[in-house]
Amino acid sequence: MAEQEDDYNLLPLSDRFQHKVWKVRKAAYEDATKQFEITPDEFDPVFRPFNQDPTLWKGAVADSNVAAQQSGIAALCAFLKFGSKENCTRSRGYTLNSLVEKGLASAKANTKASSLEAILLYIELDTAAPVVEELIPSLSNKQPKIVAATLAALTAIYHNYGCKVVDPKPALKTLPKAFGHADKNVRAEATNLAVEFYRWLREAMKPIFWGDLKSTQQTDMEAQFERIKAEPAPKQERYLRSQQSAIAKNSASSEAGVAETEDEADEPAEIDVFSMVEPQDVLSKIQPDFIEQVSSTKWKDRKDALESAYTVLNIPKIKDGDFSEIVRALAKCMKDPNIAVVTQAAQCIEALAKGLRKQFGKYRSVVCGPIMERMKEKKASVSDALAGALDQVFLATSLTENLEEILENLKHKNPQVKEGTMRFLIRCLKTTREPPTKQEVSSIAEAAKKLLAESSETLRAGGAEVLGTLMKIMGERAMGPHLESLDDIRKTKVREFFETAEVKAKDKPKQPPPAVVNRVVPSSAPRKNLVKKLAVKKPAPPPSVYAQEQTSTPQITTKSSTSSKVGGQKPPSLNTPNLKAPTKRTIAVPGGAASPRRAASQAPSSEEEVPPAPRIGLSRGLAGRSLVAKAPIPLTISSNSLSPPSSSGLISSEKAELEELRLENDRLTRQNDELRQEHSRLNSEIQEFKNETAKMIEDRARDSLSIIAKETQLVRARSDCEAAEAMCGQLRREMERLKRALATSERVKSPTVMSPNRDRTSDESNVHNDSEAQRNLSDSRQSFNRSRFSYTSVPGDEKENGDRFSTLYRNKVNPDSAHNSRLNGRNSPSPLPSLNSFHSSRSVRDTGTDNFRSEAGQGMESWKRAAEVTSALKAKIEQMKARQGIPRS
Repeated sequence: MAEQEDDYNLLPLSDRFQHKVWKVRKAAYEDATKQFEITPDEFDPVFRPFNQDPTLWKGAVADSNVAAQQSGIAALCAFLKFGSKENCTRSRGYTLNSLVEKGLASAKANTKASSLEAILLYIELDTAAPVVEELIPSLSNKQPKIVAATLAALTAIYHNYGCKVVDPKPALKTLPKAFGHADKNVRAEATNLAVEFYRWLREAMKPIFWGDLKSTQQTDMEAQFERIKAEPAPKQERYLRSQQSAIAKNSASSEAGVAETEDEADEPAEIDVFSMVEPQDVLSKIQPDFIEQVSSTKWKDRKDALESAYTVLNIPKIKDGDFSEIVRALAKCMKDPNIAVVTQAAQCIEALAKGLRKQFGKYRSVVCGPIMERMKEKKASVSDALAGALDQVFLATSLTENLEEILENLKHKNPQVKEGTMRFLIRCLKTTREPPTKQEVSSIAEAAKKLLAESSETLRAGGAEVLGTLMKIMGERAMGPHLESLDDIRKTKVREFFETAEVKAKDKPKQPPPAVVNRVVPSSAPRKNLVKKLAVKKPAPPPSVYAQEQTSTPQITTKSSTSSKVGGQKPPSLNTPNLKAPTKRTIAVPGGAASPRRAASQAPSSEEEVPPAPRIGLSRGLAGRSLVAKAPIPLTISSNSLSPPSSSGLISSEKAELEELRLENDRLTRQNDELRQEHSRLNSEIQEFKNETAKMIEDRARDSLSIIAKETQLVRARSDCEAAEAMCGQLRREMERLKRALATSERVKSPTVMSPNRDRTSDESNVHNDSEAQRNLSDSRQSFNRSRFSYTSVPGDEKENGDRFSTLYRNKVNPDSAHNSRLNGRNSPSPLPSLNSFHSSRSVRDTGTDNFRSEAGQGMESWKRAAEVTSALKAKIEQMKARQGIPRS
């Protein structure tokens, strides 16, 4: 067994990290931790395999074995703690998700603590933004324990590094959803995170999420906020590697630098709520008749319009738009005789300037003058509203933009306007972050000195406060010339305000450039540094060696000037012809001139050893050349100019350049990693959008086909309905026509048909006579009766007239039929009796033909009358058909 373990130990760490036996993996994690701890520096080769293959850490952090996972996360902490920034950037994308889901949500306390430490180390080595960006998606996890663990990790991050290092905006936006979670542990962790934010941000955090909380949650949060208000300002407990290096660098220079750096690092974060909220459009919410209401003759209408506008404008951030008409209307209200209207208009200007910030600067000239002019009011509520509006306008602009109007109103004849303007100037000096220029300082100091001579004590004290505040910004030395003309009493007063003033701007004089040039001399660009050095020394140049030689050796000066002119005014170098070897630096000069070595000692530094060639004698042209044979040119070459630069200067410059290149390389590497991550994220989003677009196109095509099918069905149904309605109408018209024709014919035939009824009870012979007359008339209407019987089954009029006649004859001729009809229980025939009666009556007519012929002479006259009536009726029927448009048969 021991031999097998030794075999496992012989494997490389990368292979053991991926081994299938969990004990081997656990031993590999522990060995890696020990190797990381004993590394001499962060660039040790032991880190290289894990940087080349950062996926090893993904398996270590998410190890299936709990004991091995704990050792793997501990190894990751050592890898980050003793490694460089590269260890962080290469492994961060593979481990953070597993650290949250497997480490922070683990049941073991050591695993949870190690996971949190690894997350904090990721922030310490680089920046917090990528880490927070990876943690935010875990807040939407379906498991409540992972959401609660993520909120706890965010709380620890902001507690250790503060809101000045870690941007609170991404986490603040997730609080409403966390407070509405169904799990109580998630709500408890959300409460802890909100309390931590309140430690750093105070009231600036409320507009982000406060309105989305329930009233009970707001009450509980307010109770916890009250306890935090009594605590001191929070301080950053852990520092980034960049902050640690800055502190170490300052501590190496001086102990004061350490204190200053620590003070700067311990300052509470000033988080502006304006950068956290989204802008809102208020132009569409303001009443359309706002301008008319503000210009109303009734002050109540003007005040109501301004109050409604203030309700709309009083939001943290306003979307930029064209507010020119509204601002002009508000500026006009500054001249309103009613102070309530003036106060409300000033509050509207304050809210608008606060919501627009820098975008309100273009309206400054419209409102500042009327507001300052209105400061003559003595009522405190009006003056406070006007001062608040001016302060917000100043925050949207700068001191330079407002200074002209301030100085002009300091000369106003009204003392109230002068006092309000003076107080506004003091507030501007205390809140400005940019110190005024020298011209502005002179203008302010002159105006303040004039206030010291006012009769009002308030104005005199205000003038001293202006000078004291200005001295706090610019310093005592800069303000000394402006205070020379003041007496000791006034200087003492100014000194008191100077000691108590609190300002945000400090005038920092620039360091003289020679100090910067002398500190670092890059070897790669000596010509550039030489020019800078000579430019700095131009007001008081040192005595030149060539100038000394010109007076004693004019021939040498001529040669040097000539050579400089012909050679393009280049400084002499060792490559110039006719020069001796560099070792022979002393050249004999006629007249016992001094050696150039002594003159070279007068140069203050090595950078000035090679000045440009002198220009003396250049105006002489070719006449300045000597006609004698060439002789050794007595050039003055200093030993310092030919000697190589000191090794210390080269080493320091190379180190500085190397450090700069290394920092630049790190920055570019970080930018590349960030861009790569951003690129992958954007690619994934694009793919998701493409999938959603394809799905939406498919759904749209399916819906379009369904709609087309439904429309086709509707068209078909509508056409069928219209065809059915047309057929019903046609049948209805045909039925009406037939009914009218039937009724008309019945009315025409009723006198002839009813004529035998009057003699029905006389005797049987009369009946036979009437029956024969009826037979003669039946031939003329035979076709009509057929059609009538075919269309109507139960004719009403025929029942009353014709059937009655036929039934009577049937009863008389055939008593059995009458008996049968009585047995049926009906006095009238069935739907077909009228046809039967027709046939029975026809049979009766056939049997009684002989009797009728015997009496033809008597009935001839009746027949003629009937024929005349029939012809008259036919004529009338034809006329009626012609009028009604019925076609003739």
